[in-house]
Parts: sequence; structure tokens; C-alpha cells
Amino acid sequence: RWKLNNWDIDLTKDRYSMVGGRLVINNPEKSRDAGKYVCVVSNIFGTVRSSEATLNFGCKLLKYFPPDDLSYRWLLNEFPIFIALDKRRFVSQTNGNLYIANVEASDKGNYSCFVSSPSITKSVFSKFIPLIPQSDRAKVYPADIKVKFKDTYALLGQNVTLECFALGNPVPELRWSKYLEPMPATAEISMSGAVLKIFNIQYEDEGLYECEAENYKGKDKHQARVYVQASPEWVEHINDTEKDIGSDLYWPCVATGKPIPTIRWLKNGASFRKGELRMQGLTFDDAGMYQCIAENTHGIIYANAELKIVASPPTFELNPMKKKILAAKGGRVIIECKPKAAPKPKFSWSKGTELLVNGSRIRIWDDGSLEIINITKLDEGRYTCFAENNRGKANSTGVLEMTEATRITLAPLNVDVTVGENATMQCIASHDPTLDLTFIWSLNGFVIDFEKEHEHYERNVMIKSNGELLIKNVQLRHAGRYTCTAQTIVDNSSASADLVVRGPPGPPGGIRVEEIRDTAVALTWSRGTDNHSPISKYTIQSKTFLSEEWKDAKTDPSDIEGNMESATVIDLIPWMEYEFRIIATNTLGTGEPSMPSQRIRTEGAPPNVAPSDVGGGGGSNRELTITWMPLSREYHYGNNFGYIVAFKPFGDKEWRRVTVTNPEIGRYVHKDESMPPSTQYQVKVKAFNNKGDGPFSLTAVIYSAQDAPTEIPTDVSVKVLSSSEMSVSWHHVTDKSVEGYQIRYWAAHDKEAAAQRVQVSNQEYSTKLENLKPNTRYHVDVSAFNSAGYGPPSRTIDIITRKAPPSQRPRIISSVRSGSRYIITWDHVKAMSNESAVEGYKVLYRPDGQHEGKLFSTGKHTIEVPVPSDGEYVVEVRAHSEGGDGEVAQIKISGEQITS
Repeated sequence: RWKLNNWDIDLTKDRYSMVGGRLVINNPEKSRDAGKYVCVVSNIFGTVRSSEATLNFGCKLLKYFPPDDLSYRWLLNEFPIFIALDKRRFVSQTNGNLYIANVEASDKGNYSCFVSSPSITKSVFSKFIPLIPQSDRAKVYPADIKVKFKDTYALLGQNVTLECFALGNPVPELRWSKYLEPMPATAEISMSGAVLKIFNIQYEDEGLYECEAENYKGKDKHQARVYVQASPEWVEHINDTEKDIGSDLYWPCVATGKPIPTIRWLKNGASFRKGELRMQGLTFDDAGMYQCIAENTHGIIYANAELKIVASPPTFELNPMKKKILAAKGGRVIIECKPKAAPKPKFSWSKGTELLVNGSRIRIWDDGSLEIINITKLDEGRYTCFAENNRGKANSTGVLEMTEATRITLAPLNVDVTVGENATMQCIASHDPTLDLTFIWSLNGFVIDFEKEHEHYERNVMIKSNGELLIKNVQLRHAGRYTCTAQTIVDNSSASADLVVRGPPGPPGGIRVEEIRDTAVALTWSRGTDNHSPISKYTIQSKTFLSEEWKDAKTDPSDIEGNMESATVIDLIPWMEYEFRIIATNTLGTGEPSMPSQRIRTEGAPPNVAPSDVGGGGGSNRELTITWMPLSREYHYGNNFGYIVAFKPFGDKEWRRVTVTNPEIGRYVHKDESMPPSTQYQVKVKAFNNKGDGPFSLTAVIYSAQDAPTEIPTDVSVKVLSSSEMSVSWHHVTDKSVEGYQIRYWAAHDKEAAAQRVQVSNQEYSTKLENLKPNTRYHVDVSAFNSAGYGPPSRTIDIITRKAPPSQRPRIISSVRSGSRYIITWDHVKAMSNESAVEGYKVLYRPDGQHEGKLFSTGKHTIEVPVPSDGEYVVEVRAHSEGGDGEVAQIKISGEQITS
């Protein structure tokens, strides 16, 4: 059946039809058919309702779309030039606005907002808005947050986006944080810090989020809360249930969600109850189809189940009493009586013809079971259980037989061993000879798995009543209370003993670092387990961030006795990060180290090591270059580390000093236009930090830079080799400080600043220039250089490269074999007006797959080559001109056939 707004739909009317369970409405009308629809399904066992479906009718297109369905961008001057987003510019996807932190002259233009919707594949533009930067745009002002995220509600598992952007000059830095909590692991910051995205948000991500914007003029903050809610989900839902008539029912139906879902019930499609469902004294009228519904503002879920009420006389057909029941002498036995019956029957028992009643040794339980304790031979016999309810009665009989009790006759004894030794735990038991006996061993209450622990545990299986346990290569973890359990299918007996394992000490605990000084700290700790052998001494180890290796530390006292719980670590490096750990030792060995202490940094101190390898010299004209080996981090000894460089001309009394603040730099260049070249200087270097200065290095003697060359290379000559190459030669200058020569060349239509450069050593008298443009005028000059710079260039030589070689590839027109020779013929190549004239042809005769071969030159259009004696050969033909070689044509020949 179908219901509309809780009214049954008359399916006999022509405007409705139903195919299977599907409802079809012909010519629907808003006034008659809009509303909430529910499908109701029934059979002889009950009725259930579907979830609701709402039928709406179309209306005019909405003016605005949901914000999540819109994408905002901004155009500058014309489509499709979109402005690039960076730290200075941001487009909010919440309101579409464009924000510019500080306006620059380049921002001038006409702007248009471009809005698109992926769901309807449509986009629109706004009118263009002019932006004219003002002349006072260089004014600085503090950070001012203009894009402020609001309190946000999100469903569990959704992605959440928060926006924050600030105006300011300079452009503010943006920082995100979560108040008093770490940021979510799934949080990502993008758009130069303006967007915080939390993916797959969880309940623990709920909280107060803060955006902080700051530049050197000031800071601004904004906070808002993120709330995480969830649709209902089942924690425990109802299932089909069968209950006895007259019994009670508690049907748990629990859902989680935020807000907390409400629970309501339907019975056979009709409203029944709210909250938890409890029913007493069930009758047949309570049977039917039940629906538990959990709902909150975010959704609704249904759980369906059938409740069956059953009534039957007692019957033992499915669960008769055991025909033979065994019980150990002096032990306890429970004989179960579990007939199927509804309502629950009353129980009584008999032994033979004797009716049993509760006594000191016999008790009839509420569920019908019979318990007998302190079993004797007299308890053997036939026992019958009688069950009766208002629908009938039934009985079932079994025979009780007594067996001999299981007893441990040789119990395990306490054992004391050292790590690495073997230990034996004895366990012998007596039992009824008609029953099988098994032994189970456990350590501290956990059963030992002999297959997994076969390397250390072994059991004696050769003697039936002997459960002896062998523990091999005993380790500290094997210490504890061992229990041997001897058991049959009827009863069991247990006995326990302790295994004491002596070994190296356990790790000390509670390590604390106190009284931190520049080269020493005080450590305290608490004793670990001594593992039954007194601790004789402790060793303290340290580690810095410079190395992953733990090293023994120097201590005061140097020997730390086993009864101590504090010591001082000495000879540490000032201003260094350290971790410490402690290791205990006894006569049986050295134990595991403690957990590392918290990382600390020693106090600073002035440096006490001078830089090494002080030297220098060379460099550019009028420079003094001083170099040294920078001190490694372990010798910095404090913050604000740097170097003081002192230098003076040799023989002068006063030293000039400069400060180098970068600790990684080992070079300082002093420039002075009045400095004479190649002059002797004395130099020395020392380190400093915020605690003071260190010692100076040894004094080194260096020379100031020499002058750049002053001579001009002579007899410069340029020769054109082809359309792309030329050679340049020159005579050397007499200055012996020259390290090489620089050749500059540039096309006449280019500026001199675009000149290309080639450098050669002072041993060279010429060089080749390559990759030139054909038929192009070039300017070329040559200059000498040394470490101080470049000398004056030679006179500029103008020269024009050859025209380009012919671009036409020779067309091979025939290849004819004549005896032991091949005659190859080709058409003459005609050069174009901008190409060099053909002077002849080059022919390369080479084995196929190789680059080397025999080269022929000819002025003809034909050539003879030998027939290959083995494999294939390639014949390459190309035109030759003063501009170089042209494009190649080739043909393959062999002793058998020709392949073009």
C-alpha cells in the first residue's frame, strides 16, 4: 500500500497504478500530489513502513545557487586573462570578492568577476570595474584581517574549508592554529596561507581555530569555532527475535550521532513507543513486525525485525540428557537438563525411584541443572529430569558413573637460575586408568604455546603420567609463577612453583637533568630491577644532534657505584644539545639502557678554539682576499656566532678589524681603491659569540690582488673557415701574470653587450669559433685576463661568414654494378642565391652501422666504389662548398643487391 501525508492512496482510481511495489502517478498535479509518500508492506506476520520520500513540483529558477556549487575567478582587462593568486592577492570562494593586500602600480586595469557552476556548466561575467592605484601606495600599514571565517558546522567525514586574508603593507604573513590543541593531522594550508582545509573531519577536530596575520607594523587575529556533527549510525540495532510466551523482552536499539538521535518505534507500521523498548509477560498479541527509527537533524535510519512468540510443551528431542555422565571421586558434577519448552517449565529430579530435594550436597538450579558435590560411590545410578509447564510435561534419564580423581603426586618446586642456563619443573599425576591424561603449563596465568615457544620450552611426553617441563636458555622474561595442570575429561588438578631468573639489571628509570651549566650537568635517576643480583655500577652515555652514536660520558665521580642515584656529567661542549641515558651493571652483565632523557642545551661560553688554515690572496684588482676554515658547530659555544678578521700591511703596527656574522662563511674580501697591488699583508682570524671572543689564529702572510693586465694582444687575425666557423689567432702579451685570453664576438646587428665569449689558457695562440650564423657580419676582439680582471681589448675586426652550404640533397639516379665495382651517379646540385656555390662532392664509403670509412672527393656527378666483400656498405654523397658541406644522400650496396 502507499500513503500520501499519512492517508491511504486509493489505487482503484485511474490516475494511479502500481507495478510490483512501484507507484505510478498519471498527470501529477501540485495541489493533489505534492507531499510525503510512504510505502507500507504487509503479510501474515506483520507490517513495515518504508522511509519517507518527498515529491516537490518545479518552480522558477533560483536566483542564487548554493555557495559550494560556485567557483569565483577574476579577469584582468580581457578574457581569458585571469589574475594569478599569490600572497598579495586572494579571491574568496565564500563571497567571490577579490582582495589585494597592498596595491601596486601593476594592478592598474579593469577587473571583472567570473563565476562558474560545474553542475550546470554555465558561467557569467560581471561588468568591468576599473582599478586606479593611488600615488601614496608606498605607505606602510599594519595587518588588518578582512576575510574572516565564521563559526562552521560540518558533518563527520566531510571536508571543511576556512578562509582568512589580511590587508597590509608589507604583505602580512598568515599563521593558523587550533586553540590549546595541535592542528588536525589531515589539515592542509594552501593559497599562500589564506586557506585552511581539513579533510575527513573527525569529532576530535572540533574546536576553536585562530588565524593570525602579522607584518612589522602590527598583527591582527581572528577566531571562530568549528563544530562537528553526524548523521545517525547504528551502534546496536534489533534483529529477528523469538521469545517464550510469558517471558520479558528488552530490545536494545542504540544509535550514535550528533545531535544525539531520538529513538521511536513502529509496530506493524503504526506508531508504538519512544526510547528503549521493554515488555513484560509477553503474549501472542505482542508478535509482529517492529521498526526502530533513529533520527536527528541530519538524517533518519531504520532497523526492522520480527518478534515471534512461541508456546510448546517440554520436549527433549533436540537436547536429550547425556546417557552416560562421568564424575570424579570427591569432585563435583553438574548434570544439565535443557528441554525446549515455552513457557519456562518447572523442574524436578529423581535418582531411581527417589525424589531429590536440595540439600548440603545436592542442589537443583533455576535452569534445571542438577549439581552434586563431594562425589562418592553411592552417588552412582540413574538420574531423571522432569520438566512440566501448562502445555505438557516430559522427562529424560542418564546414568552417573564415578571415576578415580586426578591428583598431582609430585608437584613442581621453586627454581633459581641465571640467564642462559636451563631449568626443569617436575609434575607427576595419578588419574583414573580408563581416562586419558593431559598436562597444561601456564606462566603467570597464560598458557604456554609449545609450538611457538619451542626454542625455550620442551615437555616430557615419553612417560604418560609425567608432565615435566624443560626451560632451555632461560631469559629474564621467563621468570614468574609456573602452574602445572593435569586434567582428564572429568576433572583436573593444579600445582604451582616460582622460577627466579638472575641476570643483568633492568634499565634505570626516571632520568632527570638538573643544574645545567656550560660544561656540566647533574643527573638523577631511579633504580631499575636488579634481577636478583646487586647492581655494582652505572655508566652514563650522551649523544648530541651531531651524531646518532651514544658515547660514554665523563662523570664526577668517575666511578658511579651501584647504590648511587645521582652524578655529574663533566667535560661537555658549551651551548650544545644533549640527550643522556644510563646503563646498570652487575656481576652477571650489563643491562639495557634507560629511556633517553629530555633533550637539553648546555649554557654558552666564549669560544676557545681558533680558526685554522688562515690564508688567502689573489682576487680582483684592489682587493685583499682572506680565507680560513670555518669552525664546526661543536666549537661555536654560544649564540650569535661569527668571526673577527684582522689584517694590516706587513710592518704596520695597527690592525684593522672587520666582523663576519655568518658562521658558515670562511672568506672575507676587503676592497680599497688605494690598495697597492701584490702587497704583503699580515692576517689573523678569531671566533666570537654572545659570551665573548676566542683566541686569534696564528698570523699568516698573504698578498693583495695583482692589477688586471694593461697590454693589448697584437697581430689579431681572423680567418673564415665556413658558414658557421672561423679561427682567431693573436700574439701573446709580455705580462707574466696573464692567466689566459678572452675572445669576444657578436653579430653586427646585435649590441656589444650581447657578445659571446670564449676563454683559453695562456698557452694557446688561437681558437676556433663555432655555431656562427651564415652570411653574417661579426665583430671580434681579444683581451688578456688574470685573477684581477680583464685587460683592454684589441682592435675590433669585422668579418663576414660564408654563405650557407647548399640545402639541396643530391638525388642519386643510378647505381650499376660493373664487375668488381659499383658506379654511383647523381644529379648536379644547384645552390640557391643565398647559398655558397657547389665546388664539388664528398663521397663517404663505409660499412653499415659504422661511422668511419673511406672519403672520396670529386668534381664529377659519378664515382666508382668497390663491391663489398662482406655485408652491406653505405655510400653517402653530399655537395661541398666554401660555406661547408650540404645535406647528405645515401644508398646501401652489397655483394648481392642494392637498397636505396
